Amino acid sequence: MQAALGADLVSTDVWTSMGFEAENDERIKDFADWQVDGDMMRVAAKDAIFLHCLPAHRGEEVSAEVIDGPQSVVWDEAENRLHVQKALMEYLLLGKLD
Repeated sequence: MQAALGADLVSTDVWTSMGFEAENDERIKDFADWQVDGDMMRVAAKDAIFLHCLPAHRGEEVSAEVIDGPQSVVWDEAENRLHVQKALMEYLLLGKLD
């Protein structure tokens, strides 16, 4: 909560990243009391945004209230990443930047 206090941006990621699935049960226990939720977003700046690189696990690292709420820009973030990935594919396939 202290880190979110007055923040312009609040971001999180999944508790268990790909490749670390064997640690999932331990991580669920370790992070059970931590979640970006409405209370956390209310202590952030009034116009703060929420980011998540997706895929997200609603009810774990983020509440549905936040990820589906008006401060969430996760789909814009994903769309921006899509354009970067398309540009990278063009560069790798054609060897040039346009």
